[in-house]
Amino acid sequence: MSVTVRVPAKVNVQLAVGPPRADGFHDLATVFLAVGLHDEVTATPADALRITCSGPDAAQVPLDASNLAARAARLLADRHGRAPEVHLHIAKDIPVAGGMAGGSADAAGALLACDALWGTRTPRSELPELCAELGSDVPFSLLGGAALGQGRGERLTPLDVGGTFHWVFAVADGGLSTPAVYRAFDRLAADRTVPHPEPSAALIDALRTGDVHALAAHIGNDLQPAALSLRPSLADTLAAGTAAGALAALVSGSGPTCAFLAADASSAAKVAEALATSGTCRTTRLAPSPTPGATLL
Repeated sequence: MSVTVRVPAKVNVQLAVGPPRADGFHDLATVFLAVGLHDEVTATPADALRITCSGPDAAQVPLDASNLAARAARLLADRHGRAPEVHLHIAKDIPVAGGMAGGSADAAGALLACDALWGTRTPRSELPELCAELGSDVPFSLLGGAALGQGRGERLTPLDVGGTFHWVFAVADGGLSTPAVYRAFDRLAADRTVPHPEPSAALIDALRTGDVHALAAHIGNDLQPAALSLRPSLADTLAAGTAAGALAALVSGSGPTCAFLAADASSAAKVAEALATSGTCRTTRLAPSPTPGATLL
């Protein structure tokens, strides 16, 4: 037998970053939206833990113990006092190292798939705690929909969304290291006082009412200047999407994928077409939001 779980990508429509904490992390106020790009994680019985991967950019995915899905399987096995005997196959469709939480999604998928395969029946209330041990974005990959993330992003408050929002994602060549982007943020902020991050009430209200123009007016990413300092060419991508009619443009998370909010599905298709021919990105992807979190198929 095998168990397959579908897991979504995310975009941060707000990413407010505070000063570094004593533990090296930063306090965040971030609003996550799950978007309709998905990986699928399939768990099958095996004699030992093994990871395989297929799909776009699969060659960039580590297949050793560092893979977050592998770490998730070991964490769940340790919690229940069993061996992590499972073959995890990841069918990739979320851009790799693109600021869209693909690795975190795979970790959440692996947790849910292994729990079902092994019959360990971990209480649903405990799964977010396990997710938080794996990474800041993993709890949201499990939850999906829309949520306010605080702490380092792992403390979630679900948010209501009153409509469908249409996104275009411009995928860059190569990735960006999240720790490197945070180091660049700290470097750029060295000569100023970084305020404590606060969620945007206007942005949360725009999500609740489904007002795409209000959402466009309030999205933002404090990591964007840091990402641009490491990858200046992303400015050309952002400009190309804006010129093509996107209501708003931002670097997704720590980048280098750029996200463009469109007025509707037709506008999104036009933005994607313009970006695809602009020479400023490797490929484009269209996706609506919100979408459910980790789901057993």
